[in-house]
Amino acid sequence: MVTVADRFDRPLQNLRLSVTDRCNLRCAYCMPEEEYVWLAREHLLTFEEIARLATVFSRLGVRRLRLTGGEPLLRRDLDLLVRLLASQGGIDELAMTTNGLLLAEQAAGLRKAGLTRVTISLDTLRPDRFEKLTRRAGHEQVLAGIAAAAAAGFTQTKLDSVIMRGVNDDELLDLLDFATRVGAEVRFIEYMDVGGATRWSERDVVARDEMLATIGRARGAPVAVEETSAQPAQRWRLPDGTIFGTIASTTQPFCATCDRARLTADGQWYLCLYATKGLDLRGPLRSGASDDELARLIAPAWQGRSDRGAEERLHSIARGVFQSKSTLRGDPHLEMHTRGG
Repeated sequence: MVTVADRFDRPLQNLRLSVTDRCNLRCAYCMPEEEYVWLAREHLLTFEEIARLATVFSRLGVRRLRLTGGEPLLRRDLDLLVRLLASQGGIDELAMTTNGLLLAEQAAGLRKAGLTRVTISLDTLRPDRFEKLTRRAGHEQVLAGIAAAAAAGFTQTKLDSVIMRGVNDDELLDLLDFATRVGAEVRFIEYMDVGGATRWSERDVVARDEMLATIGRARGAPVAVEETSAQPAQRWRLPDGTIFGTIASTTQPFCATCDRARLTADGQWYLCLYATKGLDLRGPLRSGASDDELARLIAPAWQGRSDRGAEERLHSIARGVFQSKSTLRGDPHLEMHTRGG
């Protein structure tokens, strides 16, 4: 195994594998429009192709794999892919991010197959607000999925909450308490202006410091947890011992330590969440490229990486919507739900 680093000495260690671009929710911060252009099904990588590419990436230093979507649990027989990936050597963590709607029926099977951890999206504890935010019913199913994850033996479960002004910013304390009750750790995420956030506005962003101030007034000052990690979340401890996380990609980007790359369900590899161009790996893979040949495509691409997309957005003079609706319709790979968030 070799460790591949980019121009800023950031190692290639964390790969997010999108298994589908489809989703069964239409969250306002990710999929606010009525219609979308979907990836062609014949272009989607098979489980065997995903597993093979994961093997090549692991040879180049990847130690953490995360299954994403869209909604990954919409991909049929996902436990078979988990079993393939879990059987490979060199991977320290095989995780999944899900909206939780289908988790109750699949949690036990995924755990048995070798999935090590789950992150579940939970933006509100109010069913009516959930339906307004996602334009779908299913709040009870999400809560059932969280309970099923614990029953299946998953630990270190994360609950991701995107906080939007005037939408759910009054639920910070409720979400914090809920996470404590279910044995999970909540992560409060700033509303990002990437991909399909076609109705993003800076005024809708609740900054990390504002969240911390709100929590601090009610529970005492949060203290940063000192740890060495390239994870996107900064973790905080309250006086009562409660730990939670914040992801401040919008106001305080962490580009300097970002070790993440994303592989879309149809085999396009993106080096940054804000990248507008990816590297096609499906074509060479299906044309018979060997593992060594694939590695020789991947390694130099990462070594030439200089992406600092979130920082560039932070310092842009007129910050508005990142991609227009017409641009997104022309290239669905630019959508957040296509490249795995």
